[in-house]
Amino acid sequence: MKRFNNIHVVLVLAVLFVSVSGCSKLDDFDDTNVDPTRVTVAATRAMLTNAIQHSIPVAAFGNSSGPAATTNTRSNGVANMYVQYLSEGPYPGGSLYNGLRFEYDTWYTGPLYNLQSIINYNADPEKMAVEADPINNGSHNNQIAVARIIKAFTYWHMTDRWGPIPYTEALKGAGNYTPAYTPQDVIYKDLFKELKEATAQIDNGEPPAGDIFLNGDLDAWKRFANTQRLIMALRLSKVDANLGKTEFAAALAAGVITSNNENFLYHYVGGDPNNYNPWYNNYTVTNRNDFAISETMVDYMKPLNDPRLEVYGEVLGARGVVGLEYGSDDATNIPAAFSRIGSYFRGDNSPAAIFTYAQVLLSMAEAAHLSWIPGGEVSAKKYYEDAIKASWEQYGVFDAVQFAAFISNPAVAYTPASSIEKILTQKWVHLYLNGSEAWAEWRRTGYPVLTPAPDYQSSQNAIPRRQAYPVSDATNNKANYDAAVTSLGGPDNLYTRIWWDKP
Repeated sequence: MKRFNNIHVVLVLAVLFVSVSGCSKLDDFDDTNVDPTRVTVAATRAMLTNAIQHSIPVAAFGNSSGPAATTNTRSNGVANMYVQYLSEGPYPGGSLYNGLRFEYDTWYTGPLYNLQSIINYNADPEKMAVEADPINNGSHNNQIAVARIIKAFTYWHMTDRWGPIPYTEALKGAGNYTPAYTPQDVIYKDLFKELKEATAQIDNGEPPAGDIFLNGDLDAWKRFANTQRLIMALRLSKVDANLGKTEFAAALAAGVITSNNENFLYHYVGGDPNNYNPWYNNYTVTNRNDFAISETMVDYMKPLNDPRLEVYGEVLGARGVVGLEYGSDDATNIPAAFSRIGSYFRGDNSPAAIFTYAQVLLSMAEAAHLSWIPGGEVSAKKYYEDAIKASWEQYGVFDAVQFAAFISNPAVAYTPASSIEKILTQKWVHLYLNGSEAWAEWRRTGYPVLTPAPDYQSSQNAIPRRQAYPVSDATNNKANYDAAVTSLGGPDNLYTRIWWDKP
């Protein structure tokens, strides 16, 4: 067989030599073996679009269809159950804490891989030399900067779910199939650095193509990165207050959201089944009706006459918004009996809030109370009340008389003695359906005070404080997995606290 192959190769080469030597110009055949269907420049615009679709709307519910819809792997819809925004109807599960291990592989092989590819490609001098190609993906610096910002945003949400994760040694491809897990404090410090460097890297060139989130608005990308830094800084309130204070003040000075007009909303595409809002898929496309607004939310908001309640939950005639008991293992049929989430959130193109002005103001209220920024309790009170007003305005329910009565209610009125509880409870209300962020704030502060699910199915009668690593990590990357679990100081379960989550 080997002899036949050698003869075969010789004959083929001979034919090729004769064919070529019979031509007067070798140049005539330069493109003979060039595939005309292959692009010569990386389609970074497509990679950016895909990364945005699967990274930015992390707060969305995940059991949705379509290639652009977030899945449970990339979103953290179960956090909406942890913080009791929602109760489950026919299939109780997440609200009973029955999920232990959550996969993150497709974060690495999907959006993070695409973002790193954008960075690597645009930093390669040989690749940059061929940018005379008619496909313009944006300036190299701007492509890299935006990819770094989204990458930092993605890693932030991942580390807040699992704790130490593959980071410093991740995304090396064949160079490292078993990356070590980077400690969470190291990740946070590097994310602050990445966000600062990325905003400084943005230049006056063309914005990155494929930006379906901010449509190439580079000033908005800077504001997005700074807003993330501001909110990240508060995570350090119990573990590194000095660094938190420094980063918070620096982010504020660099420029964050200053009005509802600057809110960061991820816009789904109505009329496009591949880009529907995931809630629309659940309620309307598949007609599952899995979720109702929780009794916890309704019981808190209704006595206060909070007008946001009728936006958050479906109004069932004279009964108003009707919450479903939280944490019950009884299968329940929801339609017409209990309020689904409000129509504001479940249209085919309803946006998902990522960062908002009210969220920033509530963060500033806490920072003022902590003396991280000037103004003390006077400023804290003003930021707090302005935040509630901004939230009402965001949802189109502001009324001056009703608002005055609301902020004067003893259950809401700001006092220094109850400042953290009041600020964080109102942040919880405002972050409705942004479960991953509300869950992080609850873990950090303990507010609002929530009672665990009565029919819990986990190892403890307690609300989860992290999520366990994928099953495959313990077999495919055992040494590093074991080291990560040891560094956590407890078992790899739902209740071992991550670095910034202190009692």
